[in-house]
Amino acid sequence: MVRMLPGLALGLLLASACASDDAAKTDPLLSGEVDDDEALKSIDGLEVKRFDLNRDRKPDVLKYFRADSEVEVLVRKEYDLNFDGKIDVWRFYNEQGEMTQEHMDYDFDGHIDAENYFEAGEVVRQELDLNFDGKPDMRKFYDKGVIARVEADTNHDGKVDYWEYFEQGKIDRVGIDRDGDGQVDDWKNASAEDA
Repeated sequence: MVRMLPGLALGLLLASACASDDAAKTDPLLSGEVDDDEALKSIDGLEVKRFDLNRDRKPDVLKYFRADSEVEVLVRKEYDLNFDGKIDVWRFYNEQGEMTQEHMDYDFDGHIDAENYFEAGEVVRQELDLNFDGKPDMRKFYDKGVIARVEADTNHDGKVDYWEYFEQGKIDRVGIDRDGDGQVDDWKNASAEDA
């Protein structure tokens, strides 16, 4: 299977989505209202607007809104990055319009491979399923948008056995659990190794 670089695919789709906002004003197909499926206009009590980026008359971006009085509040966005009819990216928003979560299917198999969690618009944690078994084996923690710590389960037994700690975004030290007891057995100081 050929894997597309997730960042590149997402970047291209998002660039297209931004460009389509202007085109949506003149092209009824891109306006968000594809009338061939009335069932998609409301799902779970949310208004749904659909966008066809590749003009195959199938929605590639879905935006879900809740109507509070007369104001639409964006709740969720879904993206089909490879235009196969299945959602690959899910984004969730709070009442202030800030993204709170982002779920991604990097290998297009229908299972989430990465989850990002946000507070006040900044990522605070990322969970990655590196071996695509449905369970996260790496977690990255951020402080004010800067990486602070990484925890990983390198042998896939469900327990963290590898740690990286960062100072001001630069790796400071690495810890390894060699005997599987959940405690660091060896610490390596990154600055000492660089010297």
